[in-house]
Amino acid sequence: MMYGMTPFGRNAFNLFNMWNDMDKDLFTDSMPVNACRTDIKDAGDKYIMESELPGFEKEDIKLDINGEYLVISAEHNTETEEKDDDTKYIRRERRFGSYKRSFDISDVDAEGINAEYKNGILCIELPKKKPAEPVAKRLEIH
Repeated sequence: MMYGMTPFGRNAFNLFNMWNDMDKDLFTDSMPVNACRTDIKDAGDKYIMESELPGFEKEDIKLDINGEYLVISAEHNTETEEKDDDTKYIRRERRFGSYKRSFDISDVDAEGINAEYKNGILCIELPKKKPAEPVAKRLEIH
C-alpha cells in the first residue's frame, strides 16, 4: 500500500500534476508548512520549543503574543544584488517569502518566555504557569 507515499486524491501515475504542484511550491511567496519544523519538549516546569528557520537572520524573526497564542513569523527581505548586463539566471531556487505559525500558550507564564536564535534554530523556553493555590476561607452563616 502506498498511503504515505502519495498525497490523498492524487493519481500516482499523473506526473504532470505532480510537476505542476512542485512548480507552484517553488514559485510562490509563502513557504510550505514543513519549512519550519518545530519540536516541543516537556521539561517539567517548562516547555522547550525548537523551530528550524534556516536562512533567516535574527532580525527577520518576530515573536508576538496575541491573547493565548504565541505567533512566530519570519520574512526574508528581498536580497539586494549588484546587477550587471552579463548576469542571467538559468535556474533560481533560492526563495524569498514569509512564514507564520501560532501555538496555544494558555498554560504558559507569558512573562517568563525566553528566546534565542542560533545556527538556524529558534529555541524558546516557555515556563509553565504555577498551579493556583487552593483558597481556604471560612464562610459566615446568616
